[in-house]
Amino acid sequence: MIKTDTLIIGAGPVGLFCVHQLGIIGLKCEVVDNLDKIGGQCIELYPDKPIYDIPAVPECTGEELTNNLIEQIKAFKTNFHLNERVEEIKKIEKKWITKTNKGTEFESSSIIIAAGVGSFEPRKFSTKEIDKFVGKEILYSIRDKTVFKDKTVCIFGGGDSALDWAIELSSTSKVILVHRRDDFRGMQASIDKIHQLKEEGKIEIYTKYQMDSVQGKDKVESINIKHDDKTIKEIKTDYVLGFFGLIMQLGPIAEWGLNLDKKTVPVNTESFETNKEGIFAIGDICSYPGKLKLILSGFHEGALAARGCFKYAKPDEKYRFEFTTSSKTVKERLGVKE
Repeated sequence: MIKTDTLIIGAGPVGLFCVHQLGIIGLKCEVVDNLDKIGGQCIELYPDKPIYDIPAVPECTGEELTNNLIEQIKAFKTNFHLNERVEEIKKIEKKWITKTNKGTEFESSSIIIAAGVGSFEPRKFSTKEIDKFVGKEILYSIRDKTVFKDKTVCIFGGGDSALDWAIELSSTSKVILVHRRDDFRGMQASIDKIHQLKEEGKIEIYTKYQMDSVQGKDKVESINIKHDDKTIKEIKTDYVLGFFGLIMQLGPIAEWGLNLDKKTVPVNTESFETNKEGIFAIGDICSYPGKLKLILSGFHEGALAARGCFKYAKPDEKYRFEFTTSSKTVKERLGVKE
């Protein structure tokens, strides 16, 4: 049994910043995430995609943001339990006992759910014979865009992710964009850019087509796409990228006795506590009037949730707010030398 002040479920940016906020007020925490890496959706879905709305950071990628947040919490030496999914939560006296699918058990005075929208996985091609190529030439996310340099890349999808990557890769790769409809669903600026690149001969576009079959023995050599009128076109390609959105599942969260509203967890905006005392929800998983699904908003929510945890971890102490610029205690916790 691992004993800690707070258990954080979710190792995305919001969960990582919450580690920091707990640490500077003197609370210990452990972090559990069902992914195999720290960073949540930022790392899983768009590690190379630019983010423009982090305060004081004009531009950074999902990977850069994650790395900076990890650097920020180094002083707290937090334990991360990756590839583990929380299955069971129960309260014994004044402590929450949490158990994962791997049998790891935690005892904590509070829990912060920072699990994005619960468990998620990309929607995949329905073509049966592609399984042996998935993770090699057929991908549903991009972690290193340099592998596509000077290669032919066939991108399927009509939303922002498909358009963004088609635009991004068009400068270094031959890009073929395939969509099952005539109209795209992304931002208008991206749609305009795609059509401009097509006119310049930098992108090929095929609409009303879907994946039909894949050819290749040890690796993908070509694919066949089928039009709505049943005609087949063969495309020679090195890589196939599928961006069809995510399948969202609350998973075990739905069984924890929390109030739910359209697959989100309602919270109060004073501390982001749920209907269960000592359980907080922050980030995309929580809902309240005026909610904005931004990383920025999640940082604010995490700061208040951390303070809400204090009374459960140290019921005999009164929380005293301190600015990090002037507090010697905070600086000591951060390992700052004066």
